Amino acid sequence: MPRMTAPTFDFAVHPERLAICRLPATAAVPTWAQGGFVTVARTAHELSVVCAQRQVPADVQHDREKVAFGIVGVVPMTSVGILASLCRALADAAVPVFVISTYDTDYLLVSAPRFAAARAALRAQGHRFVGDLPAS
Repeated sequence: MPRMTAPTFDFAVHPERLAICRLPATAAVPTWAQGGFVTVARTAHELSVVCAQRQVPADVQHDREKVAFGIVGVVPMTSVGILASLCRALADAAVPVFVISTYDTDYLLVSAPRFAAARAALRAQGHRFVGDLPAS
């Protein structure tokens, strides 16, 4: 079976730096989970919060200096292999990635120091970017 050409996407860079936080599974969603990009996930083992890093208290376990860029538009849930292709390009460029999917689209979060390498790897696949590295 012939291999299909992977689609190319426009990515929009979120304008604030983010932090990925870990709280106990029984914790309430914190009031500081604010900003233009907030996601909360609870499992039996943890409560994860991604939000503006400026909101996160110092005593919370977290990983800062993350930059999010999302696929512009709606990615159908029936799509196959899109994240695999994007993550493969980042892995080949030695860029760790944290992925968040919403109902409409997918976001890739990378460390600010690896943003240029991530953007270059995805541009090499034909993807386009709107926005630059957000200020600290």
